[in-house]
Amino acid sequence: MPGFFRYFLHVIESQFAPFVTEQARCTHNDPVLTYNLFQDIIINKKYRVDRKIGQGGFGLVYIGTDIESNEIVAMKLMRCKDGPDMSRHEVDVLRALSGGIGMPRFMWYGVDCDYYVLICDLLGPSLGDLLNYCGGRFSLKTTLLIADQAISRLQYIHQKGYIHRDIKPENFTMGAGKQGNVLHTIDFGMAMEVFDKDEDKRFKGCPFGGTARFASLNNHKGLEQCRGDDLESLGYMLLFFQGGSLPWIGLKAATQEEKDKIIMEKKMNIPVETLCQGLPREFETFINYTRSLGFKDKPDYSYLRGLVRRVYNSQGFQHDKVFDWTERLFHETYGEVVTE
Repeated sequence: MPGFFRYFLHVIESQFAPFVTEQARCTHNDPVLTYNLFQDIIINKKYRVDRKIGQGGFGLVYIGTDIESNEIVAMKLMRCKDGPDMSRHEVDVLRALSGGIGMPRFMWYGVDCDYYVLICDLLGPSLGDLLNYCGGRFSLKTTLLIADQAISRLQYIHQKGYIHRDIKPENFTMGAGKQGNVLHTIDFGMAMEVFDKDEDKRFKGCPFGGTARFASLNNHKGLEQCRGDDLESLGYMLLFFQGGSLPWIGLKAATQEEKDKIIMEKKMNIPVETLCQGLPREFETFINYTRSLGFKDKPDYSYLRGLVRRVYNSQGFQHDKVFDWTERLFHETYGEVVTE
């Protein structure tokens, strides 16, 4: 079953979760936690845990319900005994960004059931899920619609004094319900505050962080990242959406460190015009501009959005906010056949 449908199946099922019983209420000695069986447990006397939808090195992700308002929420849980509170930094960033267009709405954070628990509003599927649903690549129209919103999301994050540092399809999601066409940025575990220094100097020897295929050249080189690095990574993500791959994806190496080095060399040596071959010239301009930004330079976000909108208008695309997945789901639902 495609990730797109799995996601909404989870949402639908969670709305019909059983009513809470006293036995399901959380206590720190509750043996049910030994087996990570969270379903129906109440967090902070307000949020019912409904269904697990994911997990990783950061912990577990569940769909839950605010039992006072019946609102569906997202929960990230990490066991206290597994180590220090890795969510604390992300919570601080979320609080600073909460309320902005396309930002997760922070709802609660604390310790319950011997777990660190972070609760935010539930969003839709990630661009990674939607890309798979659409066959591994997006149309030019959808790529441009994403680009326009993504630039604005990064502008907001940067204006709030942060850089994201891990731009990739999985860290962008669409909203849910009435926010279904609004792109959201998530996962601020690697975000860092930006300080406007008097000198245009950046630290060297910084450890690599983020996702290699979308990482900026400065990130590969061990240089302190800045706002331009987020935007350069966004450029690679847009190229990935168009081609379904990147020239440095699939390279082999004995170790991850060697692979990262090979990827860096490929990125540095491939001409930008070759990287953007077959695409409107504005893609090449986008990459060159973002790479040219100095450490303390403030990007011209309006200029970048202008590049995107110029291509959009020159192609004659309708301003209807219809994405590839919207159209595909419509045709699958109503049995229509898409014709060229």
